[in-house]
Order: sequence, then structure tokens, then C-alpha cells
Amino acid sequence: MNDNKKLLPIGIQTFSKLVEGSYLYVDKTKQIYNLLNRSEQYYFLSRPRRFGKSLLISTLYELFNGNRELFKNLWIYDKIEWEKHPVIHIDFLEIGYKSVDAFEHSLYKTVRKIAKNLQVEIPEDDDYKSAFGSLIESAAKKYEKKVVILIDEYDKPIIDFFETEYIDKAKANREVLKNFYSLLKSSDKFLRFVFITGVSKFSRVSIFSGLNHLYDITTDDNFSTLLGITQKELLHYFPDHIAALSKKTGLKKKDLLEHIRRWYNGYSWDGDNFIYNPLSILFLFSRYRFDNYWFSTGTPTFLINHIKNRGLDIASLEREEVDASIFESYDIENMGIISLLFQTGYLTIKEIIPVGMRAKYILAYPNEEVKESFLKHFLASFTTEETGQVGSKILDLVETLKSNNLEQFFTIIKSLFASIPSHIFIKNKEAYYHTIIYLILSIIGVNIDVEVHTNKGRIDAVLETDDYIYIIEFKRGTSATALAQIEKINYRERYLASGKQVQLVGVGIDENQKNIADYQVKISH
Repeated sequence: MNDNKKLLPIGIQTFSKLVEGSYLYVDKTKQIYNLLNRSEQYYFLSRPRRFGKSLLISTLYELFNGNRELFKNLWIYDKIEWEKHPVIHIDFLEIGYKSVDAFEHSLYKTVRKIAKNLQVEIPEDDDYKSAFGSLIESAAKKYEKKVVILIDEYDKPIIDFFETEYIDKAKANREVLKNFYSLLKSSDKFLRFVFITGVSKFSRVSIFSGLNHLYDITTDDNFSTLLGITQKELLHYFPDHIAALSKKTGLKKKDLLEHIRRWYNGYSWDGDNFIYNPLSILFLFSRYRFDNYWFSTGTPTFLINHIKNRGLDIASLEREEVDASIFESYDIENMGIISLLFQTGYLTIKEIIPVGMRAKYILAYPNEEVKESFLKHFLASFTTEETGQVGSKILDLVETLKSNNLEQFFTIIKSLFASIPSHIFIKNKEAYYHTIIYLILSIIGVNIDVEVHTNKGRIDAVLETDDYIYIIEFKRGTSATALAQIEKINYRERYLASGKQVQLVGVGIDENQKNIADYQVKISH
């Protein structure tokens, strides 16, 4: 089988359609086999949106339906006994939940539709919860096989109402889900396998009360690459696309692969195995252009507002140190920002450091796609400009730095400050100005190190291009004061051996104008 010649399955989340249409499929069936041959039978997996959860559910659906021929060229084809089980597949993307009544009615209709497809009878007067229980028991008895339950986007009715003004709807829908899933415990004797996926991992008490045997494989290193594309898989399944992109961009294969890795790789749930988001890779090789594909499928307006309201230091997201409790503290009443960012894919595990019998987790942005896009939207949320306009100015900033045109560089930054409504400035808070400057500089794309620690103090920002190093200090007041601080602490020592021209840049901020007042540059020799 030559997978390299196959079509890219953009937007296809149905396994049978993918196979029958000769689309490319990254074979994950060995890991699925390992999953099926464990002692546990109830599984939960959390992954961010557009990570292949629905395709995994669809693959499990065909496997448990005994459709062996669909797996003919895959690893699992001759490794298992192919048995047909009654399968109950529930996708919450297809269920209405705008109100509690609509939600309960939609669940009831869904259960009855599945009963009809399985050709089993359930009582007409059941409510949604009883109907679910009747469906499980009737299907097991009719087919004389234990039932398989596959639930996709289990948390959709909750996370769609996370914003403050809708939080009561989220709580009401949570109670409906809690009642619905409670049937799994009492139906245990009829169940062969249960697999539940979603974006978030709510506490077991709030959603899966009583399901003490629900095994969470979200951060299990045995299944850290069950979804997504590894570097090895990228090279194996996409060689023709890599070659075509190399020709299109003019980059040598080695340089191109490094660019792809830096831009799209970096997601990890065990701190050891790092993977690509499949959506970004498919779009990259379809359009042969580097762009923010995953991020553009859902702008995190709620997340950005949440961060601003809580006053989180956005620069801290470059490296967050947390303990394991961060992965368990996700609930409507206790929604920590860092936990929320991790669950939704804007932060990922970069390293796990053993501390005695416990561990410290280092979280950071997965890659440049997520970091640049997130910060660009965050910056735009402060201004009156559209994200696209902000992005255009960022590109202009990159060009001005490369050409050492600092006058135009600061003109653009001043225009961004000017677009920020005055009422959101925080009087006498230098940290606020640093946040805005950080956002502007961090998404430029050049090498930036914000608040570099030296043995003599901290530098506000260091920007490095191919030919120049800019050591920048921002101060409320005059540029002379800022420049004097750079010289006094002798920041330039650290960079004198770089072989590049080092420029000291002092920037004065006028609080009355709420903008940059002036700047001074001194070339260090």
C-alpha cells in the first residue's frame, strides 16, 4: 500500500468514508489494539478540538461492528478475533442543548433513533435516562453480546456556555449529563467497552459520579500518541507532500522539516512524546503555505476575556510550573486559567521533573502557530483594530527590525498604543505597559527574550535578528532614564561575544499620552 499517493482527508471524520475513498490514514490500530487488550473497560480521553477524536470514535465503531475488510491494509487486520457487538454511538455535536427541556428531549430522541437502528424495542413512556438504560439492556439481550458505548464531545453542552452570562445554562446541562451518565454504573453487567472523549476533563464527582472504574488515559504515556501525528509518522506518510512543499518554498528538506516542526509540532501529554495537530498538517500540505490553521478554527474570545479579567501575567505562559492537581481542577465553579488553557490546547506539557515521589510539570505554548496566534488575538483585544490589521503591522515590524529602521519600528508601535482605548490603561502600573510591549514584541517572530535575567538585574527585552541585537529598556518618563539604566547595569556584557552589532535602546513612556514619548539608541562597541 502506497499511502504517500493517497488523498488528504481534510474534513473527513468517518473511518469507512476515509478507507473507501482511498484517503490517507495514519495507522493507529496498534495502539487501539493495546487499548482493547487492557483489563480496564471504561475509558476517558481528553484532547483539544480538531485533534482526531471523532475519527478515533468512528474507527472503534467499525471495529466493534466487525467490519474487518475496512482494516485490510492496517496493522490490526489479522491480530484480533473479529466479533460484532451492538454499538451505541452518541455524538453531542448532533444533540440540541440550548435549554434543559430541549436537551432532555434531544437525548431521548437520539436514544430512540439508536434503538430503531439496532432494531430493539424500548418503552415509549421512558424519559431520556430510563430510555438509555432500556436501550443498553435490550441491545445486550437481543444480540446476546455485551454492548459497546462510544461517546464523542461529551462536554459540548457545558463548554459552549462557559461565558459568565450563560453559566447557569452550563450548570443545568451538567446535571442532565450527570443523570445520563449515571446509567453506565447500573448497566455494567451489559457493557463490553465504554469510550468517552471530549475537550475538557471535568471532575469525576461533577459528571461521572459513581464511575470509579473510569480510566483516564489523557496523560497516560502508553497512549500519548494515540491521536495526532508523530515526527516518524510525518516522514512515513507524507514524503511526497514534503518534497512538493520543499519545491514550493525553495527550502531544503532539512530546513523545511525544522520549520514545520517549530511551527506545528510540540503538543505533548507526557512530556516525552511530541506530536503535530493533524488539522494543521493536512492544511499545510493541501495549501502548501504556512498559516495558523488550527487556531483559526476557533478564536478563544472567552479565554482571552477570562485572562484579562483575572489579571494573569501573559508573559508567564512562556513557562508555567504546576503540579498534577492542575489536571484535576477543571470545573464550572473552579475554573483555573492555567487548567483551562491546558485542556483547550493553548498550553501543553513540555517537561516533567521528578520531585521525590511526585512531579513538577512545565507547561508552555505547544508551538509557534499557537503562540503567535494567541498573542495576536490577545493584543487585538486591547485595541480598536481587527486581528488582521494587527497582524499586518506585526509583519511590518519584522521588516523594520531586519533593516534596522528603528524610527519606523517605533512609529508602528506608537500606532498600536494609540488604538488602545484610554479607559483600559492602568494608571501608574508599569507592568501594564510591559504587558502591551511584551505582546507586540513576542509575536514579531524574531528571537526575543523578555525580562532576561543577568547577574546584575533584568532586561526588559532582547531582540535578535541575523545582524543586530537590540537591548531594550522601557521606563515611565524619559528615554534618557531608560538608557542610563541599561548602561549602569551594563546589560551589553552578555552579548558582546555574539559577533553582531549590539544596540542599546532606551524607551520613555508618557503616561499622560499613554504612549511612547521618545527613544534613544546607543551602539555598543
